[in-house]
Amino acid sequence: MPSSALLVLLFAGSGAAALIYEVVWQQLLQLVIGSSTVSLGVLLGAFMGGMCLGSLYAPRLLDRRRHPLRVYAALEVAIGLTGVVLLWAMPVVTRAYVFAGGIGPVGVLVRGLIAAICLVPPTFAMGATLPVVARWVEDSPSGRAWLGWFYAGNLVGAVIGCLGAGFYLLRVFDMAVTSYVAVLLNVVVAAGAWAMSRSAPMVLATHAGNAHAPGTVDGDVQTGGHDTWRPADLSSAGISTLGLRSPLLFSVALSGFCALSAEVVWTRMLALNFGATVYTFSIILGVFLVGLGAGSTAGAAIGQRVRHPAQAFGWCQLLAVAGMTWSAYALAHVLPYWSSSIASSGNVWALFREDLWRATLAILPAPVMWGASFSLALAASSTGSGDGGAVVGRVYAANTVGAIVGALMTSLVLVPDIGSQHAQQVMQLAGVAAALLLLWPSVGASSRVVARVGAVMSLGLVPLVPSVPGILVAYGRHSAAWAKQPGNIIYVGEGMHASIAISRTEEGHLNYHNAGKIQASSQPADMRLQRMLGHLTTLVPSKARSVLVIGCGAGVTAGAVSVSPSVDRVTIVDIEPLVPRVAGQFMGPVNHDVVRNPKVRIIADDARHFLQTTTETFDAITSDPLDPWVKGAATLYTQEFFEIAKRHLNPGGVMTLYVQLFESSPEAVKSEVATFFSAFPEGLIFGNQFEGHAIDTVLLGQVEKPEIWVDELESMLRSPAFAPVDSSLVQAGLYGAVDLFGNYAGRASDLKGWLADAQINHDLDLRLQYLAGLGMNLHDGDAIYRDILAYRTFPDGLFVASDSTLDRLKAAMEGTKE
Repeated sequence: MPSSALLVLLFAGSGAAALIYEVVWQQLLQLVIGSSTVSLGVLLGAFMGGMCLGSLYAPRLLDRRRHPLRVYAALEVAIGLTGVVLLWAMPVVTRAYVFAGGIGPVGVLVRGLIAAICLVPPTFAMGATLPVVARWVEDSPSGRAWLGWFYAGNLVGAVIGCLGAGFYLLRVFDMAVTSYVAVLLNVVVAAGAWAMSRSAPMVLATHAGNAHAPGTVDGDVQTGGHDTWRPADLSSAGISTLGLRSPLLFSVALSGFCALSAEVVWTRMLALNFGATVYTFSIILGVFLVGLGAGSTAGAAIGQRVRHPAQAFGWCQLLAVAGMTWSAYALAHVLPYWSSSIASSGNVWALFREDLWRATLAILPAPVMWGASFSLALAASSTGSGDGGAVVGRVYAANTVGAIVGALMTSLVLVPDIGSQHAQQVMQLAGVAAALLLLWPSVGASSRVVARVGAVMSLGLVPLVPSVPGILVAYGRHSAAWAKQPGNIIYVGEGMHASIAISRTEEGHLNYHNAGKIQASSQPADMRLQRMLGHLTTLVPSKARSVLVIGCGAGVTAGAVSVSPSVDRVTIVDIEPLVPRVAGQFMGPVNHDVVRNPKVRIIADDARHFLQTTTETFDAITSDPLDPWVKGAATLYTQEFFEIAKRHLNPGGVMTLYVQLFESSPEAVKSEVATFFSAFPEGLIFGNQFEGHAIDTVLLGQVEKPEIWVDELESMLRSPAFAPVDSSLVQAGLYGAVDLFGNYAGRASDLKGWLADAQINHDLDLRLQYLAGLGMNLHDGDAIYRDILAYRTFPDGLFVASDSTLDRLKAAMEGTKE
């Protein structure tokens, strides 16, 4: 088939476009339906479900008399058109979702419907491409093996699209430009396929093995009897002569289950090892796709040479079990203790290269086997049915169904219910079952002994899967350094969205760990910040009866909010249900036992989704999300999100936001501050310094021009009713209102010069997560804060107080410069 090599290149372009779309659509739809695991699971189900439907039903719906390459070209054009439509239809989709969305099972169903409406049309076309092109190849093991080459080319392109979108296109441009690049690839692929169809006429074989008279033309297809294809005889393989024999179908589905289940577990563990940035996720997916592509290429070559590709498929499954065992060991016992000086060098690109190498070492073997298995399954599916597209479509659909079940079951059920260790063991058992389904009936009696030995050896690997080490959950990419430090990890838990740990220092301080780092603690510097954030939220507005807390964490901020006598109701929204339970169990002594407070209600949901769908308004909103470099967190730092939050504020209400200075860059901090001030033009910034070091800041925004009545607040804090608030501040080293507001570091009007080159974080680009991901190993907090203070002036009209109080306040502010 002389044009097959060119078609491999076209499939590479198609794969690159598909992965670019997947990355963009994931970001677009998570803005609408939320970034929780439930929402992303629904999103993945809709994406892969559309591809499954396309692979299964397109061969039935599309006329076989049309030239496959022309149909392929039309599908690529359809994908490009729907990509553009989806990009610009999203505002309409958002309005529809906000109108119909909700919390709970109904909300999940609505999310699924919205995702399906958006994604099924383009993904249906994506899933149809391989089965359609299958009609152009000979229906024999050799011909089917060519489909393995096409699939491999598609995966190579997918790697390029994944890394290109994650490291360049979305970092430099926005989702619109990135989508147009994918559309351009679709157009180039479509043009190439159409041109090929003009020089490569199709010969159509019939079910009876006859053909139309040579030289006649029916539709797009030139027919002729001289090249009629004959089905290969696979009876020697010990499998029934059905095109998709049940054992093969089920084994292919189990292979897909193992692959996507592994990707879920490995992504969680590698995100802890490397840091959960968008770059890390691109590296992980890229390595996984490289493995699939390399394996598919090898499988295609093997499928053209072996007599029994089904048997080869079975042995690949057993080798994949061995590969899963290696990955489990490497992720738990090798990478966490991999000491490197690159992280401290400041060269983030060298760090990415090292992460790429480490990810390849840890997870490549099993994906190679799964990629080879798919090509061998295609080779084993030849039946001479006359419509190879239908056969290939069913193989592809079986693999996709297994992948959907694996991704959803592992992320929503297996990991949160039985943990990553046992989830990986389930995957191993599924791999052994997939192997035996084909090896047992398809080998001779003597060879069954070998198959038994292989299966028993594979089963013997299952108990070797280690548990996730607590030090990895607690300290992530810094595990190697902390392994030498004293510390007692007293709890480790894996939730649906995150892995949580609690540790206790030798001094008795409690640390709350999430995303592989300490996110909150009872240590003095953290307590000062968390109490400051909570009390600024309730003291600045005239009345703060109802408060929304975004992110429970250790519960200290929410606890500070709850002790105010003016607060009647506190709503805590956290994406991970495990977090409030852990905060209540371990952090109660330092968070005022907020989880059990009758004022408090806890909602397990994505905060953005909650605000988009609730009609409730609040007197104050405080937000303390994960670090902005954590993938998905940037959606809670966009201008559009702050505008949504502002619409849920009652008159006189305030919003506060935590902004870290450590493990961040000036560009990332400027982006966070400038984006918040774009929604709150009268915004203020307060700093948290401890022992002469700047650690974090708090942003405060109010729709109206703020006025802070310092003397009244001082008197209020001395009253018996506010004794819990005053005590809470004192415990954090803040002695009264003057001491609290003496941390004032500037306001929006002061910082215009400093923010002149800041990049606003919008929904359409999520610029912050790319900026923050480049600076997570930096420690420039002091320099960043000095730059902020250089623009600070005493704010006339902001603080309403007596002259003596204002003098004390000025003195407190001057003290923050030292």
